[in-house]
Amino acid sequence: MRRTRILTALLALAAGLLTGGPPAALAAESPRAAAVTADTYTWKNARIDGGGFVPGIVFNRTEKDLAYARTDIGGAYRWQEASRTWTPLLDHVGWDDWGHTGVVSVASDAVDPDRVYAAVGTYTNDWDPGNGAVLRSADRGATWEKADLPFKLGGNMPGRGMGERLAVDPHDNDVLYLGAPSGNGLWRSTDAGATWSEVTAFPNPGNYAQDPSDTSGYASDNQGIVWVTFDESTGTAGTPTKTVYVGVADKENAVYRSTDAGATWQRVTGQPTGYLAHKGVLDAENGYLYLAYSDTGGPYDGGKGRLYRYATATGAWTDVSPVAEADTYYGFSGLTVDRQNPGTVMATAYSSWWPDTQIFRSTDSGATWTRAWDYTSYPTRENRYTMDVSSSPWLTWGANPTPPEQTPKLGWMTEALEIDPFDSDRMMYGTGATIYGTQDLTKWDSGGKFAIEPMVRGLEETAVNDLASPPSGAPLLSALGDIGGFRHTSLTEVPSMMFTSPNFTSTTSLDFAESNPDVVVRAGNLDAGPHIAFSTDNGANWFGGTDPSGVSGGGTVAAGADGSGFVWSPDGAGVHYTTGFGTSWQASAGIPAGAVVESDRVDPDTFYGFESGKFYVSTDGGATFTASAATGLPAGDSVRFKALPGGEGDIWLAGGAAEGPYGLWHSTDGGASFTKLPGVEAADTVGFGKAAPDATYQTLFTSAKIGGVRGIFRSTDEGATWTRVNDDAHQWGWTGAAITGDPRVYGRVYVATNGRGVVYGDTAGTGPGPGPDPTPTGACAVTYTVTNQWTGGFQADVRLTNTGTSAWTGWSLGWSFGGDQKVTQMWNAGHTQSGTTVTAENVGWNGNVAPGASVGFGFTGSWSGTNAEPTSFRLGDQVCEQA
Repeated sequence: MRRTRILTALLALAAGLLTGGPPAALAAESPRAAAVTADTYTWKNARIDGGGFVPGIVFNRTEKDLAYARTDIGGAYRWQEASRTWTPLLDHVGWDDWGHTGVVSVASDAVDPDRVYAAVGTYTNDWDPGNGAVLRSADRGATWEKADLPFKLGGNMPGRGMGERLAVDPHDNDVLYLGAPSGNGLWRSTDAGATWSEVTAFPNPGNYAQDPSDTSGYASDNQGIVWVTFDESTGTAGTPTKTVYVGVADKENAVYRSTDAGATWQRVTGQPTGYLAHKGVLDAENGYLYLAYSDTGGPYDGGKGRLYRYATATGAWTDVSPVAEADTYYGFSGLTVDRQNPGTVMATAYSSWWPDTQIFRSTDSGATWTRAWDYTSYPTRENRYTMDVSSSPWLTWGANPTPPEQTPKLGWMTEALEIDPFDSDRMMYGTGATIYGTQDLTKWDSGGKFAIEPMVRGLEETAVNDLASPPSGAPLLSALGDIGGFRHTSLTEVPSMMFTSPNFTSTTSLDFAESNPDVVVRAGNLDAGPHIAFSTDNGANWFGGTDPSGVSGGGTVAAGADGSGFVWSPDGAGVHYTTGFGTSWQASAGIPAGAVVESDRVDPDTFYGFESGKFYVSTDGGATFTASAATGLPAGDSVRFKALPGGEGDIWLAGGAAEGPYGLWHSTDGGASFTKLPGVEAADTVGFGKAAPDATYQTLFTSAKIGGVRGIFRSTDEGATWTRVNDDAHQWGWTGAAITGDPRVYGRVYVATNGRGVVYGDTAGTGPGPGPDPTPTGACAVTYTVTNQWTGGFQADVRLTNTGTSAWTGWSLGWSFGGDQKVTQMWNAGHTQSGTTVTAENVGWNGNVAPGASVGFGFTGSWSGTNAEPTSFRLGDQVCEQA
């Protein structure tokens, strides 16, 4: 079930934003730049459990209960046996490297289980502007180092379920291999992943592309080298393994072998042709290499397939397919052997969409097979398993299918399949929506039924398109790619069902009536059926509306403040309006097709729109729009805007692109004019939450770049000052789709991610505070600059440089004012002041300062009489040179 999803449109957007660059200056700016502080937040997921494709599961071969899962756009995870949950490992990936949330392969080191590697990169075409990388960790993914590659990797490209493309030599664990796409060949590292070079002796970089005619570069990319497998029986500890097998996306030459530790390579003779080898799994004890073949690269397609067994000692190939070729309408991909009982092998029919996927099992090295389900008399099925999805009840899709289909399904896109190497009873497999598993697999062989359940808690993999937090009812409503969306009445529990009636494949936009939050509207994509739906009970139940002619996709939708009318800007048709619940739509006048639409949160007759640098206003329920006279707004369509709840005509607009205006704008006159906020270098979302205890204006939230730092920011004073609420360990790649605060809980913010689900944060209320006694030693230099001064107040920037030879892991800078200056607010540092003496200390994300590197912070202060600059700065006991 996935997916270029939001990414053909959304990542075309993201590619424009991520190139960076200062926005153009506009008139009516405040005389002061935005001040920034930091706060300590606790971050969690609003639980959905799963929601996306898991193309790879990897068990460590020498340590029990150590396992990893990779996702196509949502990072990598490590299994926690004690809690039976998954821990995310790549939340630190930031905005500029958003493509590194796509994981094309994971490798766990059997020699040193603390080591783990991830090959990352989302697209091989220009949707992802950055190259791929191999991340390496010596602490099981708690921290990472990065080796950049000179080419792109494709965690969300066709063929992503093949693998694993990254492998660690089981005898010399400083040696790793990586199969590259796009004709880049086979690569090797001999220093534990720190550096990489091409294996120039490898003869075939692959030639298969899903659709060579695709001009976007997505389906036309050469899928390249797709897996690497070592024969551990051919080496000894401390020396590289001699025999290595490599799978290539080439239907005529799919398998190669080296018998001299990668010095030379040969095509394995006698191999089958006409298929791609998705997986190559070696049973070294019995000397068999098993191969799962499909006629395409997957993960959606595949109409024919075979399973083969290769005897490594004799070179004999045996077709061990569980069904005749003429009876397949699917390819094989998922493939595993039982390391406790090596004659046991299992495989999946990954592309069998109807009526279900199929899993095959053999206990005699592929001579005979049994199936997870069989027909008794068509369409009646008999299953060897039971399924309990009570922990993720939405996996039934709210469906009531006609036999032989069942709900929940056994799965689809089942390319990841692994038996625990230490426990023959435990198996996990990935689908397009979850990870399923069992703890009593061997009941399959004794005639009993083994129990399947989701094993996915903690792994959150949805792409979030829109968010809403109404003032009453459920605290969170979400619009998601692939699985539609959810109504969360509890953030810590999985909702009982996704939005249904209709089930959109992806929900693109949702809104509620501000003064009547029981009225909710959503728009989305659906192959057949309406593209809009309404609810009168706060999203608990839904009914479909009627589409205007020409609608092809959801677009954006807005609910009038009292729920009496709606404005919809769908794909394929112009902007339309309706009264009631969408039984009859009329075309809006004066606004172009494709405009983003929102509603005023006070006046039910007022709606707003934006398209290509122009802001539009309707005061007659959406019947007619008039272009505002406002100028200087972003010229492109990478814009999100919201009207303030309770504030008629109060509008905030975020967006832009590197080549033009980019930032955050505010209007208090219904969009007639906008003022650009200074100091906000780039902003992509805006939302509102409960006002701070000492404030009258609602709290603002944005995903933005402020003070030179990309992050999630909060303001309690209408954007005059900002607090960064996330940190470098919690960045989640691209967060430019949606953000909202909670109108009932001060400080709470909900953040849309592109693959890590809905994350929400709550403030600890402590601010940055002092650090853990940072006492760096060595030389230092300080530049102190008053950047702005007015009667009674001033703003200053401080740059602290490590001019010594040792890195700092924390810092504390002190100085004394010569007059009566007082620091009123400081950003990018915590501070204390006693009399004239000020101490500034690092916050969590800027404590590490390498030799020669600098760190900056700033503050606003008050003064009277004189505002003389400090004459001395001290870093611990060290006096810093002043520039």
